[in-house]
Amino acid sequence: MSEFATMLLLTTLAGGCILVGGLGARIERIRPDWLENEFRHGIIAFGGGALISAVALVLVPEGVRLVPSAWGASFLLLLGGITFFALDRFLGTRQREAPQFVAMLADYLPESLALGGMFAIGAPTAPILAVLVGLQNLPEGFNAYRELNSRPGARTGRTLWLMCALIPLGPLVGTLGWLYAAEHTLFLGGIMLFASGGILYLLFQDIAPQSHLQRQWAPALGAVLGFGVGMFGQLLVAGG
Repeated sequence: MSEFATMLLLTTLAGGCILVGGLGARIERIRPDWLENEFRHGIIAFGGGALISAVALVLVPEGVRLVPSAWGASFLLLLGGITFFALDRFLGTRQREAPQFVAMLADYLPESLALGGMFAIGAPTAPILAVLVGLQNLPEGFNAYRELNSRPGARTGRTLWLMCALIPLGPLVGTLGWLYAAEHTLFLGGIMLFASGGILYLLFQDIAPQSHLQRQWAPALGAVLGFGVGMFGQLLVAGG
């Protein structure tokens, strides 16, 4: 299979994880109630762990390699965080209509763009990033489904169709990255660092506070597990 076909397949599968997460969220209740609470917070924490591993093991290392200026790399990272902060503030003025859904798109699209460029230049960590994007899309799809379905007048079928419509965005944006970002490696590195800053903002602003339960250990272990999956993939590449 060619690198381009592999990129299309993996970005499609990563996008499909949004729908899988949404389908999982259709389970209305888990008994007893404490188990449902632990499970929901553990899902959020796992997504946070996967996001951390994507930033620490792929996006930042590859980004700084392609953006050799320390000042430039730091600026792009900060710019991503500030941009996501501005988006969060904008949603706040609109009564935060669908923050989880928007946050999911805000990190999924730049990551897909970076994926396309990474596959085009033959970066060995590209498949690992694809796996991490899929892992984070599972809990994000889970939370976005519950958020969208809780709005007045929401319909289950319409919400799932919306999630289905998001799947082609991954390979489409990845193709743009393949065609453009690979020829402009400075731009590709900038996208990675920009996305990293935005993801870090989302982690500390939304995901980490939601994952916390007083005197409970499962959410914290969920974060460790998510990071461990990413580290395992990185070690496989390094060792093989």
